[in-house]
Amino acid sequence: MGIVDTLRTVAHLPLLLKLKKQMVPRAGEEQDCIGALVARNAERLPDHVAYSCEGTRITWRGFNDLTNRYANAFLARGIQPGDTVSVMMENRIDYLAVIFGLNKVGATAALLNTNLTGRPLEHCIATTNSTACVVGAEKLENIEGVRADLSLGAGQAYLFVADGGTASPPDWAQDFSTDVAVAATTEPAITASLTLGTTAFYIFTSGTTGMPKAAVMSNKRYLGTASLSALGGLRLKPGHCMYNCLPLYHATGLMVGVGAGLVSGAATFIRRKFSASNFLADARREGTTHFIYIGELCRYLLSTPDKPDDANTPLHTMMGNGLRPDVWHAFKKRFGFRRIAELYGASEGNAGFCNILNKDCTIGTTLVPVKLARYDVHEDRLVRDSAGHCIEVPAGEAGLALIQVSKDALFEGYTNAEATEKKIVRDAFESGDCWFNTGDLLRTIDVGFAFGFIHFQFVDRVGDTFRWKGENVSTNEVAEILNLHPQVDFSNVYGVSVPGTDGKAGMASLTLAPEVATLDLHTFSDHVTRQLPAFARPVFLRVQTELAVTGTFKLVKGDLREQGFDPALVKEPLYVMLPGETLYQPLTPEVFARIQAGEAGF
Repeated sequence: MGIVDTLRTVAHLPLLLKLKKQMVPRAGEEQDCIGALVARNAERLPDHVAYSCEGTRITWRGFNDLTNRYANAFLARGIQPGDTVSVMMENRIDYLAVIFGLNKVGATAALLNTNLTGRPLEHCIATTNSTACVVGAEKLENIEGVRADLSLGAGQAYLFVADGGTASPPDWAQDFSTDVAVAATTEPAITASLTLGTTAFYIFTSGTTGMPKAAVMSNKRYLGTASLSALGGLRLKPGHCMYNCLPLYHATGLMVGVGAGLVSGAATFIRRKFSASNFLADARREGTTHFIYIGELCRYLLSTPDKPDDANTPLHTMMGNGLRPDVWHAFKKRFGFRRIAELYGASEGNAGFCNILNKDCTIGTTLVPVKLARYDVHEDRLVRDSAGHCIEVPAGEAGLALIQVSKDALFEGYTNAEATEKKIVRDAFESGDCWFNTGDLLRTIDVGFAFGFIHFQFVDRVGDTFRWKGENVSTNEVAEILNLHPQVDFSNVYGVSVPGTDGKAGMASLTLAPEVATLDLHTFSDHVTRQLPAFARPVFLRVQTELAVTGTFKLVKGDLREQGFDPALVKEPLYVMLPGETLYQPLTPEVFARIQAGEAGF
């Protein structure tokens, strides 16, 4: 590392000291909440723009008034502190006013993935014991499809929120937009008594087994992560504007993006969905200085035609996760970003990593103890020594990241106690210790002078979860649904790499029912597209006569992942559902060649 780089790193020292001071853990009993922070911004920055979306701009004062209207309308509908309300809406200003309004009355917002339908959606609403469901006009069809299977009462429990002047609600929902329009803008009295320990949100994660699990998100953890994002990563201040097109039901968009804006008072441009072709025009029109990303979006942007003025925008800082080393430098150079604050964490995790020193190709460091343990990928298990303890890997070698659970790094877990315990590794390095299992392989990376902070790099996911299209996919959940098709005897689901993409695409190895000779691609495709959201549908299929299992009857996935979908390595029938299509087709060598060349549209 040269003297210039060393001096640049030393220049971070004042910020690091300030960050260390601000990141001292606050007591859960302390009176504060997310909704109270909205009110403070309205007092401190009343005429500053808070949010911009689809041509509408709203100031902090205006947004606080809107949030109070929702809060008072919830109280009038009988929503009480401690209640849970499911929310199914797309990215827009009213979505934030809904969930922050619930926060102001001490209720928990269960943030539903807008891609979900059918059984997974029903499960998410039921597992949180929701007493009501707020549904935007744009997602009525999703809720309509599961109403018959829910215990929520018809009419009173469904609260309809209009979308851009959409017509009146269906007969099974209440017109909540009318309630909100006439509600008071005064601050609810209950807000001042709420504490940091109160549960603010349930954020759903696929986890490693079964249906989506509701991760508990307290005011304390939300505001702590938001502070780290605002100060350590983005370095936001009033007058800045963020570009946020990530789904707000996920932690990156909601905590890292919206949370940082709340803590700093900066403005946020919200986009319903990402558009590579409109990205630069949006940034210039809205004056966005910061970008909240996932790696896949960066890869999409790089695939657009180069233009001489690509770097001619107000953008200079970006923060997010999943930007891989092969994209990092090209993206930074082409679009003129000077700072990339890559982060790493999980919705349910007890700590996060952040590249606060702006070191290239790293997820940065963390303030809590973390160890990388030896992991057998083929056997899908931690390796322990003769004493039963985990084994730390040498510097630079990939290992399973374990984060120590302590009073300063609590694991708030899920609503399900059994699922919570499965994410904990006990007696890992010594008797009585307790560690959060991230489920990911990391390695340490030498970044030169860094004040003694160890920096890490993401390597891969392990086990029964993989990430595709920015979503975590549970292999067991997908397999359970595939097994419901009458021609399928059993399925084994895993993730495989596709050239030119981030994450892993789903692949399913199937065995057919005894009387079935050939899979009916039409009925199977229809089953998959009806029962699974697009991101969870297996892209590739492999039909085997027999599924391999270990001595303890666990499905073998290591060899299957290595063979992937290459017709030269797999002699059994292979099929693919190409982007934009809804029917599986045979995966021929010609189709495989197109995929390998990046010409199949992934």
